[in-house]
Amino acid sequence: MQSTGTPGGPPRGYRNRPRAVQERALGKHPAVSAEVQGSCSDKPAGPVYAGADPAMDGVYRPVRYSFPCLIQREQYLNSRSVEGRMSAEAADRVATVTSSRPSTPLQVSWFEFLLDGGLLEHHLQNTNPDPSPVQLIIQFLEQASKPSVNEQHQVQPPVDNRRNRTLKLLALKVAAHMKWDLDSLEKGLTIPVLNMLLNELLCVSKAPAGIKHVDLDLSTLPPTTAMAVIIYNRWAIRTIVLSSFPEKQTKPGPHQMNMLNIVQQEKEMTENILTVLKEQAADSISVLEGALRLKKDSYVHTLRTLDLLGSDAAANGETESSTAGLRISADELHCQVHYDLGGIFFQQGCTDQPAYEKARDHFRMTKELLKKLDVTVHLHLDEKRLAGYWNACKALTGDCDLADPHMTQYDRINSLIRAHNYQAIIEAFIKDNSSRSLPSHFRRSVLRELLYKVQQGESGLDEVCHKLCVCNAVRDALEGEVLSIRFQQLLLKPSKCTVDFMLEVCTRSLDREQPSETSRRNTAGFLRTLCENLEDLSLVFRITSHKLFLELLRDEDRKVLMEQMRKRSATINLSAKPLPSFYDIPASASVSIGQLEQQLVLSQDPRRIRQILIELHGMAERPFWRVNSKWEVPPDYINVVLAIKDNLTKDLVYILVAKGLHCISIKDFGHARQLFSACLELVTEFSPKLRQVMLNEMLLLDIRAHETMAAEGSKERPPPDLVSRVRGYLEMRIHDVPLRQVIGEECVAFMLNWRENDYLTLQVPSSLVMNNPYVKLGQLLASTCKELPGPKESRRTAKELWDVVVQICSVSVQHKRSSDGRLGLIKQRESSLGIMQRSKFITFIKKLREPLVLTTLISLFVRLHSIVRDDIVNEVAAEHLSIWPSSLPNIQAVDVEAVAVTVKELVSYALTLNPNNQSWLVTQADIYFVTNQYSAALSFYLQAGAVCSDFFTKPLPPDVYTDQVLKRMIKCCSMMNCHTQVAILCQFLREVDYMTAFKALQEQNSHDAMDSFYDYIWDVTILEYLTHIHHKRGEMEKRQIAVKAIGQTELNSSNPEEVLQLAAQKRKKRFLRAMAKLYF
Repeated sequence: MQSTGTPGGPPRGYRNRPRAVQERALGKHPAVSAEVQGSCSDKPAGPVYAGADPAMDGVYRPVRYSFPCLIQREQYLNSRSVEGRMSAEAADRVATVTSSRPSTPLQVSWFEFLLDGGLLEHHLQNTNPDPSPVQLIIQFLEQASKPSVNEQHQVQPPVDNRRNRTLKLLALKVAAHMKWDLDSLEKGLTIPVLNMLLNELLCVSKAPAGIKHVDLDLSTLPPTTAMAVIIYNRWAIRTIVLSSFPEKQTKPGPHQMNMLNIVQQEKEMTENILTVLKEQAADSISVLEGALRLKKDSYVHTLRTLDLLGSDAAANGETESSTAGLRISADELHCQVHYDLGGIFFQQGCTDQPAYEKARDHFRMTKELLKKLDVTVHLHLDEKRLAGYWNACKALTGDCDLADPHMTQYDRINSLIRAHNYQAIIEAFIKDNSSRSLPSHFRRSVLRELLYKVQQGESGLDEVCHKLCVCNAVRDALEGEVLSIRFQQLLLKPSKCTVDFMLEVCTRSLDREQPSETSRRNTAGFLRTLCENLEDLSLVFRITSHKLFLELLRDEDRKVLMEQMRKRSATINLSAKPLPSFYDIPASASVSIGQLEQQLVLSQDPRRIRQILIELHGMAERPFWRVNSKWEVPPDYINVVLAIKDNLTKDLVYILVAKGLHCISIKDFGHARQLFSACLELVTEFSPKLRQVMLNEMLLLDIRAHETMAAEGSKERPPPDLVSRVRGYLEMRIHDVPLRQVIGEECVAFMLNWRENDYLTLQVPSSLVMNNPYVKLGQLLASTCKELPGPKESRRTAKELWDVVVQICSVSVQHKRSSDGRLGLIKQRESSLGIMQRSKFITFIKKLREPLVLTTLISLFVRLHSIVRDDIVNEVAAEHLSIWPSSLPNIQAVDVEAVAVTVKELVSYALTLNPNNQSWLVTQADIYFVTNQYSAALSFYLQAGAVCSDFFTKPLPPDVYTDQVLKRMIKCCSMMNCHTQVAILCQFLREVDYMTAFKALQEQNSHDAMDSFYDYIWDVTILEYLTHIHHKRGEMEKRQIAVKAIGQTELNSSNPEEVLQLAAQKRKKRFLRAMAKLYF
């Protein structure tokens, strides 16, 4: 795994150190960011799980360190102070001025530990050392992992010198001082840092290179080497367990792109390490199981043994002896390993049930060994967590004996759940209301588990859940907690048995010799709450007459409660026998009519509707079509329907039509067809006029049903019978039949959507074209679309369509003469010369789905919009613009605002049908551009490019991003102060616009990612200019990024043209994908 580092700033206290000390500690200036590869002296590294190359089939390479981005955060913050570093003389003057002020002692810098060998041990012995041990580890590894730059300005891995080896050894010494406590190390260090530290431990412990840990025999290794392998594999499985816990996401701070990139790199590195650790989890488990077979004591590195390694004293074999280091007894080591193995097996149990049994066995061994140990030096475990693990394993594996006197309350409840002894659980909950030994969250979790079983279909548990809910509610009441929502829902419709059980639980929960005053007061409040919330007064009476109620509530409280009950129902005497329920009272005639009317409103079955109406008319003579105000019949039909003489038939026809139309509006076409068919059968017997009305409505029903299927993706063409019925309706000449305009509108839209252009252009009667505006508009649209491939022949029909649309969008101008005779206020009204109103025209447009028809209309309105706006610079692009006239004879008569609104609505509607139409996307982008909505415009320009290049993975067609489109994208970025994006887009032009690019790069107030975009620049001239301006400004870090970008071999001007073009195309695609992530 490799990462990109960031040059760090000087360490804290650096400026106040003598210059000689600075030079001795640092040696030379820190290098720029690059790939980092660490080393351990000149010896091969030990096996590294998270750094292994999977291509080597289990054989591990030497350790490759890539210092994580966590360390780069401090470098990033410190680097901001490098540019303005003061001179030594200025520092002396400041020190002189501030010397009289009291100040906190300077923090010890990392390089002081290099100069003084005994300083580290002295520092770590302080009570609260500053920096803390984990901070020291980060600083030491940071400095040891910095890359270097050779004379050719090429970034090299960290130099393997004595300084870097000493820094790594210092980091290990700090960890040894912490006794290799993984709990503390995991809290203070990120996964990549800890991975690097433990790999270094393997390295200095001489773990065999090129051999998997699982293939090692720990008993034959030197004690410190075996212990290093064990510590590493313990950390591996612990990290897997910790990564499975949910983690709260930290809120991002101020927008600092460099910092965000660093955090993202650290996250990616952590995910990569976790992936490798999870893949090799089985090996780590095997290694630790092998550690459990070690019978002799183990030894781990201490400060002394690491000192010996640093002074090359290991040659005499002292550090490899059986007694070198901190002694750890076999029982202590086994206890720790059992605990860690139990954690990983418990984590695996969610997908592998038998793993819970393994976890239980390991935790049992942990508990037994823990009892044996009096003093521990290396063992670190959370005994409360161990107890939780143990209880959970017993519950999940069923390892409980009800006869065991030491069984906990948790185990007993879990055993009863597995045994399906639910009555015993209820009894246990009632008893616990007195003892209160079970926490409330555990009781609620038991209820949730049983409710889940009810949802899964297990029968007989509803009553059990109700009783447990009551038990929990009483427990909450006794503790003064808020009653749960589930209990509140239970109070909405409680049964007599439920109320009796509540009173029983309350009584038994207080069944102690001397219940506390708080418990009595809370129980009284609970009973009072029950009385106030129950609606059935007979149930309230059961509570108020209960012995517990009379005992707990004082006389004054009972009187107040009684008064409240009397106000709720003044006619009810609470001390009398409760009244019978509502359903026991015989229904009156008015109640029966109301019930039938309710059924009439809800029913959708024509036979049932007819039956209900017959019953209603037998009870009362009134117009039942007025029962529901939502029943509406179109005004065109209302007179014909209400003219029916028979009242029952009139009600039935009206209701069937109204319900059928409602079903169509909610796209319930099945019920609508049933209702209309029944109505058609009914009216055929007595009214030819109504029969034709119903035939027309059924035609509309079939059209909308087929159009709905097409909108949902169906490619099936309409049946010929439906097309014939549509033609028949358009040509129908029955004078007395009322016709709804919407049906003709839907018929014309239907013919256009299914490309029945031949009928509309050649076969439709001329009289129909003259009398029906929708047919005329449909004929013009069909003719224009049909002739579009032709050159000038299509312009005659297009001119006729143009004139019709212009008239629809025109206004009539009226002058109002004032009292003195002069012309004053000018009024504008929608012109009456158009074949239809503009609102009806837009409604008709939104019924169209055919892409060619919509493209034609978009083209027409774009041309009209350009003419009325009269802005040559900011024209909107569209297809087929050449077929429309280029001027208007009376431009003042056109409503400019109406045209602008229509073109926006039309393009937005078209994109809802097909959001991947490249031409429509560019048109929408142009509309946003000319209205100064630059962010939205850029988003649609990018979408247009994405849909025709498979999201920028294929080369862009040259006709999509023309120079005009690119210049508009450049202006969008410029207006949003994204100047780096401007410079990159200038490369896309056929002739690179260096003037605009250089001007943009001179801007310092840029709102984009700036130097993180440099990798997308392929024009060497622009990169050279970037290098120049950053050097001029003293921005060395950004200059180095530009130098790195320009130094890429594929941008060398000596390369063949094909190589340069390939490099440019690759950067184009990556840049556009990055832009898409920002603006989509």
